[in-house]
Amino acid sequence: MSKRPFGVTLSLWLVLFLTVWNGFRLWTAIAWRDVLNEFAVRPGPIITAISGAFWLVTGSILLWGILLKKAWAGKMLIGAAAGYSVWYWSERLVWQEPRQNWPFAVILNLILLVFIFLTTKSLTREAYDRKVENPRVE
Repeated sequence: MSKRPFGVTLSLWLVLFLTVWNGFRLWTAIAWRDVLNEFAVRPGPIITAISGAFWLVTGSILLWGILLKKAWAGKMLIGAAAGYSVWYWSERLVWQEPRQNWPFAVILNLILLVFIFLTTKSLTREAYDRKVENPRVE
């Protein structure tokens, strides 16, 4: 069994963390829907549950693909990272109150996107995903 490159392992942990986080968002939106409706929390519990469920399923599929070394996992990782960033900033700008820490959030988001892009494009990632189709016998 080949050892995963360090960048792939970090990406795997990042995807796992965000998948679990969105699982908690889904559970919280369902379990606390009456409280969230009572205090008119934006976005409503239905939107929070839908987005949590979507990212929970997406993250689970991505985790499965990375663990099984599927060829499409690298492309899905880039797409999911871009989609998650768009969703995060849309939710933050549309529904949440303005916060003073936006420069930190922008810098962290850009660092994570660059890290994910470099991880999926690095030679070690390609070597990790590569499968020997016709092994040479000598």
